[in-house]
Amino acid sequence: MATYIDEPSHTFNEYLLIPGYSSAEAIPANVSLKTPLVKFRKGEQPKITMNIPMVSAIMQSVSGDKMAIALATEGGVSFIYGSQSVADEAAMVARAKNHKAGFVTSDSNVSPEDTLADVIALKEKTGHSTVAVTADGTAEGKLVGIVTSRDYRVSRMDTATKVKEFMTPFAKLVTANEGVSLKEANDIIWDNKLNSLPIITKDGKLRYFVFRKDYDSHKQNPNELLDNEKRYVVGAGINTRDYEERVPALLEAGADVLCIDSSEGFSEWQKRTIAWIRGKYGDSVKVGAGNVVDADGFRFLADCGADFVKVGIGGGSICITREQKGIGRGQATAMLDVARARDEYYEETGIYVPICSDGGIVHDYHITLALAMGADFVMLGRYFSRFDESPTPKIRINGNYYKEYWGEGSNRARNWQRYDMGGAAKLSFEEGVDAYVPYAGSLKDNLAVTLGKVRSTMCNCGVLNLADLRKNAKLTLVSSTSIVEGGSHDVILKSNVPVSGR
Repeated sequence: MATYIDEPSHTFNEYLLIPGYSSAEAIPANVSLKTPLVKFRKGEQPKITMNIPMVSAIMQSVSGDKMAIALATEGGVSFIYGSQSVADEAAMVARAKNHKAGFVTSDSNVSPEDTLADVIALKEKTGHSTVAVTADGTAEGKLVGIVTSRDYRVSRMDTATKVKEFMTPFAKLVTANEGVSLKEANDIIWDNKLNSLPIITKDGKLRYFVFRKDYDSHKQNPNELLDNEKRYVVGAGINTRDYEERVPALLEAGADVLCIDSSEGFSEWQKRTIAWIRGKYGDSVKVGAGNVVDADGFRFLADCGADFVKVGIGGGSICITREQKGIGRGQATAMLDVARARDEYYEETGIYVPICSDGGIVHDYHITLALAMGADFVMLGRYFSRFDESPTPKIRINGNYYKEYWGEGSNRARNWQRYDMGGAAKLSFEEGVDAYVPYAGSLKDNLAVTLGKVRSTMCNCGVLNLADLRKNAKLTLVSSTSIVEGGSHDVILKSNVPVSGR
């Protein structure tokens, strides 16, 4: 006979937090959002600890190298999408890793034989006014000059003019050698009144740029998540088919942590993938797994050696797995069940395996609820897809700006590996949709507001860190009427009233 669970599964929207005692110390400035990303033994520290409990989803429309840089700048981790060629994903990882905090790999490069028209086109494409001139026109070529907006005037020059005729030549450039510290580079910039400083190798090849504005930005981002070499921490998605090829390439590119991207984690395919990684690299390679929705699924992946476990099936805003297959679980109930299993596993083994809430986040406060219910961090897709840093273009529809957002199980993505059950190498049917989300601007500005809400709510609960939130939070189920009551009601909003002219 089938197993029946009589209690209905609930979503985050059906819960509220009950305030706790707030002391004079319970102010947002005192709140720590540090959280472990990977497993650790009792008495030890995790190899990777995030400064904020947020990671970006392994999706084509969410997590590229720009998102990886932006989110690491704020203290989180982006998992660059794996539904692309091994070489392309590795290149994204490398670009993010090479973007050292304050040290930027040039993405605007021309050769001396290129023309002003090429420079103008490149500026329009990248938005960057500083163009490196290298012997071969690549970011790693021998530096022979620089072009900035001060070197040309479109109205007075023929666009066919070659770059070598108007560039600032190498002999007139102030440069620094590879190995210079960021502080030393900044001193050179200020002493020479520069906007940018090329960093070159011993044989004169371009390595990085340091920009005056980026140094200021670096100083303004104390939560930056960096590795031992002061590079951004970057994650990458893998699948259960080509891991023998993909994993080595991603590690060579510098990936700090991997995650199996799958709609169903309770499977032999994930066990095989983790076993291969452990057999080849031991515990040195950090790899998350999932997704699961109950204690059995968590224990399976924890025993397999997963460094963290993702929780959630069917709760994403563009996911239609529940509609198509009738499988999944309300995200709140799934989190509570898996969190209990995580704590029991820790008591039994002394190994703490972090869990990630993946899906079901509609409002900012849902993040705090997920953390209170036991999540160590949350994975977000729709949330990050709205920002400038996501890989999709900004488009205008009926006077409003949007960004494209599609599921990995959509016909557009055709990420069959994510839904692989060991059959034919194709997507049998859709489990995601193709959609738009309202454009929201920069990640930094929006994230500041969201994290401000999380910190404020934690203060209302009388806690100053995530461990205490999980331990001391009080939650209550709410009725449908309570949900209505929680928003504006019984008033006419001014924004809905047309204003006549005078």
